[in-house]
Amino acid sequence: MGNVILIGFMGCGKTTVGLRLSYRLRRTVIDTDKEIEREEKRSISEIFAADGEPYFRDCETACLQKLLDTTSNQIISVGGGLPVREENQRLLHELGQVFYLRAEAETIYERLKDDTTRPLLQGDDPRGKIETLLRERDPYYRAAADVVITVDGKSFDEILREIEETVTE
Repeated sequence: MGNVILIGFMGCGKTTVGLRLSYRLRRTVIDTDKEIEREEKRSISEIFAADGEPYFRDCETACLQKLLDTTSNQIISVGGGLPVREENQRLLHELGQVFYLRAEAETIYERLKDDTTRPLLQGDDPRGKIETLLRERDPYYRAAADVVITVDGKSFDEILREIEETVTE
């Protein structure tokens, strides 16, 4: 069995789905953001503040390259902006089967409106920022994905069942 990779916009459920899926498929979960924080010994917010988004995106690519050499039969949850780079899309496909957990802007806003830890949502009009970023990123997510799963209005059990039904051995 290959890796199961979860992509999508922040707040779409990648972390929660990954954890629940790990129990069902009996695989461990790797979160690229957590891997980067561990490697850098600082939070994503601190990385953005000190070194900027381009540096963080370089860290994401390096993380994927490392996972290619060290990972099999895992569940990998990636940061929301990671699939925007074409190189990362290629690396994701090499790593395993890619599932895009797609959510509408309103769903994401409701989930994240009180979250102050997301660097890209700080400032005025977070709902507008979500809509803009989601519109920009959706084509990249679709290009990186093997399977698109719409998560709006679905329970975690429904989402997990859809993934399990389409995971290739």
